Amino acid sequence: MDIKKFVDRRKALKLSQMKLCKGICTQATLSKFERNGRVPSLSILNKLCSRMGMTVDELNQDPSSSVTVIRRRLNAIEKDLMMENYLQVQSALKKINEAHITAIPLRMQFFYLRGMLNAVTNKKPDEVLFDFSQILDELDEKHQTIFTQLAYIGSGITYTRINQPARADFFFKKAHEFINEALKTSSDDEEGHDNYLRLLTLIFYTANYYASKSNLSLSDKLLKSGVELCSQNHVTYYLPRLKFLAAQNAVHEKANEDDIRQLLDEALAFARLNHNQVIELRVAALKNGYVSNV
Repeated sequence: MDIKKFVDRRKALKLSQMKLCKGICTQATLSKFERNGRVPSLSILNKLCSRMGMTVDELNQDPSSSVTVIRRRLNAIEKDLMMENYLQVQSALKKINEAHITAIPLRMQFFYLRGMLNAVTNKKPDEVLFDFSQILDELDEKHQTIFTQLAYIGSGITYTRINQPARADFFFKKAHEFINEALKTSSDDEEGHDNYLRLLTLIFYTANYYASKSNLSLSDKLLKSGVELCSQNHVTYYLPRLKFLAAQNAVHEKANEDDIRQLLDEALAFARLNHNQVIELRVAALKNGYVSNV
């Protein structure tokens, strides 16, 4: 971060530290930033920069920390997370310096990715919930973005794992309500279009949760919505997982044998198309187990 650029701008505007920080932070906070490089909270830094007519991004020296580069890297990581390539996600996240991420949407995306990875790989609950709290308590305090919903899902997964069903149910109900509203959004809504892959994440994990609670009819309804969303947006990343979960539900519902086999075949076909070896192995295991029981 180019602190000199910040100081030069303040001096060019003939602003004293006291005048710049009035109503935003203490003069001591600003002084520690300018003299010692101690970066204040993102919200404070945003306000200070805004008062001088600049953005936090302008303070970035390193081209590798530019918004475009970081967004591209985080999007690639998010795709790997959807594909359950958890080792690749872990490795890629370790290479990103959190301090270089200053744009609020990208910070939310980073904390979501790290929190969700930790949630699905059974890391310590406090590590998981800390990342989600960054979204819920600081970056999206009004809970208006889809990252809040993703944080709800990750929290629900964690509370399910540590056997706190009431809390898990609280978060998944919130996510389910959001899904119902989001699915009503017209397909030409720009924000909805940008977030359809994240909506699929919400749908899959919520469907998986209700399947685990033996509410298979609700799970199947969500899965059907997920498949339709994939079709509308011509995306196949999530189809292996959606089809496989639908097959699992069908087995538990004692559905027609041909229907179960078709779902498994579709899950396998989409898994191969997307190089999702995890689902390929799960399909093989379920097929073997199912055949041995019929």
